[in-house]
Amino acid sequence: MPSHPDSYREGIKSNTMEFNKNEIKYIKAKERVEELKKFYGNLTSYILVISALAGINYWTNEWRYMWFLWAAFGWGIGLFFHAMNTFKWNPFFGKDWEERKIKEIIEKENNGTKWR
Repeated sequence: MPSHPDSYREGIKSNTMEFNKNEIKYIKAKERVEELKKFYGNLTSYILVISALAGINYWTNEWRYMWFLWAAFGWGIGLFFHAMNTFKWNPFFGKDWEERKIKEIIEKENNGTKWR
């Protein structure tokens, strides 16, 4: 069994770790692109379908009763939450909240009290 110097082993380990980091970054980027694609697909469907429903609504009763707005409102709520999730926007549990909570938990652990 050939013996390799420690520097050679460290080089292999370093290259492997670097490869794993790059692979993880690639996978995360690919997942993010898929998430964005799903959102923009949903947005495109929303625009096309609601536009078609508005056209049908106008054609059938010249907007005397705008029933297409019910579909636009319902789907719009879902689209809003999809956008919040896709773009990581949460006014209640944002980055500031996370950082404050992390500091609070670390401080409690350092003081020896259990966190909740």
